Amino acid sequence: MPSSRRYHQGAVAASSRTPLPADWPALADEELLDVRLADLPLTIEGSRIEPRVAQLRSELADRGLTFPLHFYLSDEWFTPDGASAVAVPFFLAHPRLEKLEEAQLLEVEGGEPEWCMRILRHETGHAIDNAYRLRLRRRRRDLFGSPSEPYPESYTPRPYSKSFVLHLDSWYAQSHPDEDFAETFAVWLTPHSEWQKRYTGWLALRKLEYVDALMRSLRGRPARVQNVSEVDPLRRLRKTLRQHYRAKRRHYGVGHPNFYDRDLRRIFSDAPEFAGNPTAAQFIARVRRPVRRIVASWTGIYQYTIDQVLERMIARSQELKLRLAVPEDQARQEFTVLLTVQTMNYLHGDGHRLML
Repeated sequence: MPSSRRYHQGAVAASSRTPLPADWPALADEELLDVRLADLPLTIEGSRIEPRVAQLRSELADRGLTFPLHFYLSDEWFTPDGASAVAVPFFLAHPRLEKLEEAQLLEVEGGEPEWCMRILRHETGHAIDNAYRLRLRRRRRDLFGSPSEPYPESYTPRPYSKSFVLHLDSWYAQSHPDEDFAETFAVWLTPHSEWQKRYTGWLALRKLEYVDALMRSLRGRPARVQNVSEVDPLRRLRKTLRQHYRAKRRHYGVGHPNFYDRDLRRIFSDAPEFAGNPTAAQFIARVRRPVRRIVASWTGIYQYTIDQVLERMIARSQELKLRLAVPEDQARQEFTVLLTVQTMNYLHGDGHRLML
């Protein structure tokens, strides 16, 4: 599940780097987790991110947009406030770190080329907003809302709303006016998106038409703000990978999942006639990975969050001593629906956490 961060905490104090051995990618996960982010010998140049950044720059050039734009490595995706710089997460700069990211959080945010490009276009929307101070324009504020609106801890999306474009997962345009602008810009920038047809009849089309006219007016014009400052560059982050992932898992964890015993009992049972069947816990564990991926693709929720719900379901099934009560094919289909419903309950009940 994707994330995009508009604001970021202040930089961590710099310190001397501790050189890693040349064979550091061969370290076991437990050893690698004790390495500080600042000590990772990474650059965008020469990594698989480099051609994606080049593609983004080419897309901007094709539209006549030539403002200063800087990319650098940090711990997350984000655009520093007031700057036309984009932070790219460190793990995308090396296959070994992508593997660690997947082991820790079950997916690699932006790891696939198309997914990475979607996030890059989104963050570039923030960068161009900063470079030309577009948030000060009255029409921009009228269409998208006030940029001074506080960023929420969480938000409750409206999946069927036609007032917002669909670009990143989790209906991210609905989280804040600045995210709405960045998402609209990203749709506009995407080659062959055919947004005029795709959003015919949507209120979001007015926003796209405004962005189209606005970007045409900026062709060849110098940026009003020449600021490519780096906030929290990788070289200044003293926390270890272990500390980084502990905090990230805490952020995307589930505090109070909301599921009901009766829902589990539609598929599983503790009746004596099912005593010879596989336990519900065994069944859920077996289908855990493919079902988790399906639900993540449907809802846009982080796989790690969905996995926490699954963990609670397994524990509850064990407490109730439930066993499979329907054919396995039927159980898999019904369990996928059940997990989706519970995920959406989390999404709409507790609110969806902003991707920070």
